[in-house]
Amino acid sequence: MTISELRKKFLSGEYTPKEAVADAKSVIAEKDKNIHAYLDVFDDAEKMAEEATSRYQEGGENIPPLCGVPLAIKNNILIEGKRATAASKILDNYVATYDATVIKRLRDAGAIFVGSTNLDEFAMGSSTENSAYGPTKNPIDPSRVPGGSSGGSAAAVAMGSVPAALGTDTGGSIRQPASYCGLVGLKPTYGAVSRYGLMAMGSSLDQAGTLTNSVEDAETLFKVISGRDPHDMTTIGPDTYGAVATKETYTFGVPRAFLGQGVDADVMERFEAHLDQLRADGHKIVDIELPLFEAGLAAYYIVMPAEVSSNLARYDGIRYGVRKEGENLLETYLNSRADGFGAEAKRRILLGTYVLSSGYFDAYYGKAEALRSKMRDELNAVFTQVDLVVTPTAPTPAFKLGEKSDPLAMYREDIFTVPVNLTGVPAISLPMGEVDREGISLPTGVQYIAPHGGEARLFDIGRKIYDAKRYNNG
Repeated sequence: MTISELRKKFLSGEYTPKEAVADAKSVIAEKDKNIHAYLDVFDDAEKMAEEATSRYQEGGENIPPLCGVPLAIKNNILIEGKRATAASKILDNYVATYDATVIKRLRDAGAIFVGSTNLDEFAMGSSTENSAYGPTKNPIDPSRVPGGSSGGSAAAVAMGSVPAALGTDTGGSIRQPASYCGLVGLKPTYGAVSRYGLMAMGSSLDQAGTLTNSVEDAETLFKVISGRDPHDMTTIGPDTYGAVATKETYTFGVPRAFLGQGVDADVMERFEAHLDQLRADGHKIVDIELPLFEAGLAAYYIVMPAEVSSNLARYDGIRYGVRKEGENLLETYLNSRADGFGAEAKRRILLGTYVLSSGYFDAYYGKAEALRSKMRDELNAVFTQVDLVVTPTAPTPAFKLGEKSDPLAMYREDIFTVPVNLTGVPAISLPMGEVDREGISLPTGVQYIAPHGGEARLFDIGRKIYDAKRYNNG
């Protein structure tokens, strides 16, 4: 069920939060031994459900919007008193001492946290195979990945344990798993949702967002978790992210040259069919040019590792993290980080340290940041001509576990999503239909990109083309 369907049943008394949590845990017990979506399942969810059930039984008009709704939370978002490892051995025993702002806001809205979900270590990856605690599998085909880095959250929703989950998106880590698992994935405008209490990967790129079964649910959760926060001075309010008007019909821009980046033929067929349906509904499709976006992946894999190098420097076995003693301080640092971090984390730390080092800063990081600024200008110019930009979310459906052993092949899966994070604009991934692989129907996704602060426009078009159930098959 969706959040809105659950709430209707709670209000009518047909179903209770106690039953919802019991059913959630029953699904986890039945399916998660194989899927491995969860790192921890919380034993206090039943108590929260009893309180929510009593609240509905008492009645009243001021029942919070998420009262009794079970949610799953990515394990790099702090929940007071719960283990928060970011799927890394270096934080194996860390227990959060406070709630992230998004968690506090969800609590205030009455949500129940069922458990924390698996991810690529410190959110570094596109498949959830980089977790120190083992990979997560795609519930649609367990031989395939669920996407990443929010693959655990996507799998938790796709396997039916919860109606929605929270993830984080640094370069597509919500939208790509949504595409692979047949879900709605929202990456908000940078600053619309507080990063306080999120374990930082790339501070200028990270944003918390939602994985849901409907656009209506994505909007409901966004309204709860968004807004200014004195703990995060980069946050913006609804006067900014609610300022872009909706329309009856839209003009969509399609960057044709950009789409020549290795999209599978059948995924492209689905995309063209989707565009045809948009035209049939009275919307206008125009070709646009985004030449700098084609260099976005290269810029991202300079900016992001640089920020990773800085953010992960604190995990050294002294200030933070599991310590492995050496004969001296340097050896303790080396032992702790060598044992604590996995291969992908080490790769990005090394690359980031290199591009920030003396003699290379201007040649790499400085140029990547300059390109990033020009990409924003390029996109702003495009939005004077069109209302939204539309692309496939990912060039392929979910790939097999172990298939992308070459890191560069893995990085190319992010080709259409990383420009959104570099420019700070919002985007949403919607199910676009299915393609066949080895006799199994696998979901694909379509990505809509809006101007800065354009969440309302994303929700509007999403309700029209997905919640209305008109485009389920492309």
